[in-house]
Amino acid sequence: MPELRSNMILPARREQLTLHTADGLALIGELAVPESTDPKATLLTLHPLPTHGGMMDSHVLRKAAARLPALAELAVLRFNTRGTESEAGRSEGEFDAAEDERFDVVAAIEYAEFHDLPHRWLVGWSFGTDLALMYGCDPAIEGAILLSPPLRHARPEHLAVWAESGKPMLVLVPEFDDYLRPAEAARRFAAIPQAKVVGVAGARHLWVGETYVRRVLDEIVAVVRPQAAPLPKQWDGPYQMEDADQEPDG
Repeated sequence: MPELRSNMILPARREQLTLHTADGLALIGELAVPESTDPKATLLTLHPLPTHGGMMDSHVLRKAAARLPALAELAVLRFNTRGTESEAGRSEGEFDAAEDERFDVVAAIEYAEFHDLPHRWLVGWSFGTDLALMYGCDPAIEGAILLSPPLRHARPEHLAVWAESGKPMLVLVPEFDDYLRPAEAARRFAAIPQAKVVGVAGARHLWVGETYVRRVLDEIVAVVRPQAAPLPKQWDGPYQMEDADQEPDG
């Protein structure tokens, strides 16, 4: 069987969508679900900082959508927060430094609820982790997976809400992160007793490289759909190839 390559897109049903926020904006997004079965769980993804190139197509999220519907029977919802642009289009509104983005998070959760997407988990990366911590502890959400959390906007009271909820949380922290490294992350996330902080040797904030992408996706699946972990490294079915494997922004 051929080795899974970084720019492979595995089969899935993919639908362009529009999220509508309570303050009247339309946000561009995509839902990818397994090609021939119902999803067993759902990832609602929150992308890195748009002022530094983060978007729904930032590489870890793009690869999650390209692989996980086929490999783990997961639904993957990606969208551009307000004012963010990607190849799929530009969401209405303007970046608001994690303030009015609260409406964006709620719109994604409500979409997943309305469409009966099962076992909903938030996956935030960088800026997206702040949005998850600040606005994502919702009854419709089972837990959160945080990639490279800077803890730039989230405050102690937001962590306290998650602590009180008891909802599970996995925090993946690169050894050489630009903002928050494993030891300090463990100290600060101690405010959430159920949070599991995992340092990833050699990794950096943007998770550049197929080795680190596979590690992140394996960790996500081990939490959300453990029956499918670890993910296979080979693929025997049909696939498409991206024109180029763009490593990350954001």
